[in-house]
Amino acid sequence: MTKWTLRCVVLCGWLLAGASLQAHHSLAGAYSLKKEAKVTGSFKAFRLVNPHSSMKLDVKNPDGSTTEWAITGGSVTSLARLGIGKTGPNALQPGEEITVTYVPAADGKSPIGLLVAITYPDGHTVRFRSPDE
Repeated sequence: MTKWTLRCVVLCGWLLAGASLQAHHSLAGAYSLKKEAKVTGSFKAFRLVNPHSSMKLDVKNPDGSTTEWAITGGSVTSLARLGIGKTGPNALQPGEEITVTYVPAADGKSPIGLLVAITYPDGHTVRFRSPDE
């Protein structure tokens, strides 16, 4: 009976581990990983959560309308190491005009991206990944 129970526990552990590995998503299906683009807009908010933070940015279109962009960033820890958070040397305030370098959506049109760098109003830039990644 003990061997049977142990085998069931081990089998269940393997099945759960396999399911969690399958749950992690691939970025290649949603983003053009070999490209970078830039967009300038008004910083709206940063949602600082793990495993991926997200930034909202209001971007003015040529016709005068505004589109809200959603830029996915790194973990809270990786952002904090760069001084980004609610406070810190690179904290952003709502309404600040920033330029975001990002990896664009695979369809080339959706207002989403992966965060590569932020250029602040004073001109300094914080990069989140190297250009060759």
